[in-house]
Amino acid sequence: MLRSFIPTAPDSHFPIQNLPYGAYQTEYGDIHLCSAIGDFVIDLFVLDEEGLFDGPLLKDQFVFQDSSLNYFLSLGQAAWTEARETLQALLHKDNPRLRDDDLLHSRVFKGREEVEMVLPCDIGDYTDFYSSEQHARNVGSMFRDPENALMPNWKYLPVGYHGRSSSIVLSGTELHRPKGQILPDNSESPVFKASERIDFELEMGFITGTGNKLGERIPVNEAESHIFGLALLNDWSARDIQKWEYKPLGPFLAKNWATSISPWIVTLDALKPFRVEAPEQSPAPLEYLAQTNPTTFDIQLEVYLKTSKMNEPERICTTNYRHLYWTIAQQLAHHTVNGCNMRPGDLCGSGTISGNEKGTFGSLLELAWNGTDPIRLHSGESRSFLEDGDELILTGSAQGDGYRIGFGEVKGKILPAIS
Repeated sequence: MLRSFIPTAPDSHFPIQNLPYGAYQTEYGDIHLCSAIGDFVIDLFVLDEEGLFDGPLLKDQFVFQDSSLNYFLSLGQAAWTEARETLQALLHKDNPRLRDDDLLHSRVFKGREEVEMVLPCDIGDYTDFYSSEQHARNVGSMFRDPENALMPNWKYLPVGYHGRSSSIVLSGTELHRPKGQILPDNSESPVFKASERIDFELEMGFITGTGNKLGERIPVNEAESHIFGLALLNDWSARDIQKWEYKPLGPFLAKNWATSISPWIVTLDALKPFRVEAPEQSPAPLEYLAQTNPTTFDIQLEVYLKTSKMNEPERICTTNYRHLYWTIAQQLAHHTVNGCNMRPGDLCGSGTISGNEKGTFGSLLELAWNGTDPIRLHSGESRSFLEDGDELILTGSAQGDGYRIGFGEVKGKILPAIS
């Protein structure tokens, strides 16, 4: 097994087999692109400054001198693979170049818990899909006829909507409870007030690398070559605001107030060993969505809740990314089939990821079944929706043979509404 001179525990999210991408703020206020291994951040700016990215596609490109990943993303899959292979070679246990140079070592490696992470790319556009069949069935059963839980179009296309990129925030950002119009029960007129039904949505998102020109489309069997990697998402929701506003055009204020993203983007190269067969699709998708070999990824996901009365968070959900009905290739192919142009750094969310049993549902709306069956916590508290002071922690990883490819965490705490 590939090993580094930097020690990593078997349960570390960041072994040499991972090497995700992020960005951090230096003590001087500059933004440096970085990777991670074990308990350390790897400063890619310094490695690039030293001329160590010297492969044919990256030599003299200075891609890691930028303050965002966007230019690097635009270079395409071959350049991404070259950068990853260069990093793995530099970090290999038998390579003295970085291992034995004490000065360079001290400049490159920073304690991961000691640095302030920032968003690693400029996210120009954000689309949120609705790709978990079980989640769609659960929601449809609550608010419509359980026998007709899915809308007629659901199994023919990856349903999605255009979100708001300006309110995508990094893990750790605390969020004020949003306000909006809410229709009280047994009332014909709405009121303006703070949402009382704040919810999380366990999602993952993919980051677009190379895009496409306006008017052109990305074929489904080429789509993954345009996708750089995956990140964890918590796409927060205000369910009571959403209930009133979503017809006829879908969610607006209920969703655009915040989406939390993990600091790390895990590349598709790192996830290759964890490919699994995608769920069977029936009816067969239309030709432009028909993949030759549809696959997805075996990524275990967990959600923890920490109330203000708890010393330690409690796990309330465990599920898996492989439950998604629509693949990332199908999502991207559908997004562009009308000629919509994608750009480096664009983000597409998966939609809430739910399994087939209650403990695998990826939102409180489902876990507490719209407030009719509140979840019971070890602290003696119960929750139907989130209260002020509640903190959500999302995490995920793929388990290999003796190593783990992890995504870190997405944390977010709900604060009282601003008066």
